[in-house]
Amino acid sequence: MSLEKISNAGVSVWLDDLSRERMVRGGKASYLPQLIENDFVVGVTTNPAIFSSAIANSELYRDDVATLHSKGLNAEVIISELTTSDVRQACNLFLPVFERTNGVDGRVSIEVDPRLARDTEGTINQARELWNQVGASNVLIKVPATREGLPAIRTLTAEGISVNVTIIFSVSRYQAVLESFIAGLEDRVAKGLSIKDIHSVASFFISRVDTEIDPRLKEPEHQSLRGRAALANARLAYEHFMKVESSERWRALAGSGGNIQRPLWASTGVKDPNYSSTMYVLELVADKTVNTMPESTLSAVSSSADFNGDTITGRFSEARETLSQLADIGIDIEVVAEKLESEGIDKFIKPWIELIAVVERAKA
Repeated sequence: MSLEKISNAGVSVWLDDLSRERMVRGGKASYLPQLIENDFVVGVTTNPAIFSSAIANSELYRDDVATLHSKGLNAEVIISELTTSDVRQACNLFLPVFERTNGVDGRVSIEVDPRLARDTEGTINQARELWNQVGASNVLIKVPATREGLPAIRTLTAEGISVNVTIIFSVSRYQAVLESFIAGLEDRVAKGLSIKDIHSVASFFISRVDTEIDPRLKEPEHQSLRGRAALANARLAYEHFMKVESSERWRALAGSGGNIQRPLWASTGVKDPNYSSTMYVLELVADKTVNTMPESTLSAVSSSADFNGDTITGRFSEARETLSQLADIGIDIEVVAEKLESEGIDKFIKPWIELIAVVERAKA
């Protein structure tokens, strides 16, 4: 089973989905405890689109919406109550994993309001609120990797809040994210505070890069570059991770009990049917990484007999050559990343606004 093999290779398998249906035996979705027990799932990520779909399509939220509405709460407060309740319940399910892995896994993520992506102080304030509202040691607060999000990452880390940094599309932004995390730990150490319980992941988005770049490869001589940009981009991010982890600066923090921020491969569901449905998992295997998958991808990997070991660390030169070839034909990965970041924020804002409307209708 490929899931077992990639787990043994150092990849933490997380599910990119959460709903009450998953936490109720006999629900429409796969039962989360069974995925934990049988499919090597050791964490969960959520986002506004996931919660919008969960709440809009399940009867399991109706009574809570009615009760909260009867207390005079508005739609946004109701949504906060529903989502933090689900995350808290999932955190409880993952507590054995959390304890067994000394806090590395057994993590459940919840995201700040995507409308705050360009608001540093707003992000910090809501992250604090979510951290306290969930009240679980194994929650991760998702913070966007926008320029405005970078100082929030540093501040929250310095305060002892574990973060999942999301919407990363370029190596340069990933470098800035890892720098912000490390600086936050250093700020905390300088105050004589413990850093041993702080964990973090950096969510590097994969499939959207190929979805953006592949349509630009129209000439016959460019076809060999299709489906290669996203993997190359991610592999170079991991190369930077390795350099930082082996640095004197990081060793000093590790000596103080620090836990390195792990790269997390997100958006790993394949969009192009011509590609293998397991491509963004089996081609991104390396130690100390996380791969968060939609259930369809998880099932595909579970059914696959393919496994090629570490598919990252020996391919850095190949990755640089791929991005160089793309640059030669006018495709700049940094420009692509800026576009995808802006679109990514919008893609989370839209379902969040739709969710507010769903709750408003439910109240009525």
